[in-house]
Amino acid sequence: MTWRGSTDTKDRIFAALVYLLPLYSAFAFGIFIFQQIPFLGAALAIALYPLAFLYSSLGSFGSLIIFFVLFFAVVRNPRISHFIRFNTMQAILIDILVSLLRLVLDFVARGGANLVVETLFNVVFLGAFAACVYSIIQSVIGKYADIPTISEAAYSQVGG
Repeated sequence: MTWRGSTDTKDRIFAALVYLLPLYSAFAFGIFIFQQIPFLGAALAIALYPLAFLYSSLGSFGSLIIFFVLFFAVVRNPRISHFIRFNTMQAILIDILVSLLRLVLDFVARGGANLVVETLFNVVFLGAFAACVYSIIQSVIGKYADIPTISEAAYSQVGG
């Protein structure tokens, strides 16, 4: 993705922070990996604790409330820099993808915890984790994270 002007430190930090939302959603898929690498689970739990507190304080519709606030107050607000709006939309799209996969895998997982379910959980977690870490790093250095299909969808929502 090409640059759309310079980004200051504040923009970079805010753009990176929104990727904690899909990471929080994907955290539940990491249960099998966290059994093998307990440090990773503990480190992510500590990093995501403030977000977990926010979600729990908003009640059962916390994720929906946060989605609408981010979408209407950030993504659709032309006064906010394009860099933040693009990264927020991309984080929302990753979060939606993880949520849809949760619906499908909850149905598949009812058959029991077997190798297929464990593998699918690991793939979803590692995919979301990789996308979020990549996007956070790109945001911190001031570049647009280019994730195939998701970035195109985010760009179409935010515009140029």
